[in-house]
Amino acid sequence: MPLLKLGEKRYYLGIFFKANWYKANRYCRYHGMQLASIDTEEENKFLQETIASQGFGLEHFWTSGTDQGEEGHFFWMSTGRPLTFTNWNAGEPNNFRYENGEEEHCLELWNRDGKGLKWNDTPCSFETYFVCEVN
Repeated sequence: MPLLKLGEKRYYLGIFFKANWYKANRYCRYHGMQLASIDTEEENKFLQETIASQGFGLEHFWTSGTDQGEEGHFFWMSTGRPLTFTNWNAGEPNNFRYENGEEEHCLELWNRDGKGLKWNDTPCSFETYFVCEVN
């Protein structure tokens, strides 16, 4: 899969296997990249359109977003910066607590309601596809 370019950033869609957030992060880092941060509406739209054009528009994709440092305060692990642009699904982030006690601390792209890839917080142990980036 070639790198996709938008401005100064290049993206890699991790679509050949699913991984939890930590393994996805490790994969990106091992290959000289990091999980993606999304700083603008343009980036978000580009990723949404690219993922859909590859036939993966109904799948989930990890980004580097997390609130593991402080509940409710999401930041990009790849840069350490807080979110400035957001595109959350309605009612998100909600830090849903599962029966096993696991909570939602990692940010994924997900087409939950047919309105395109929006943001959702989900357990970091969830195995899904991912987006890496190179600046």
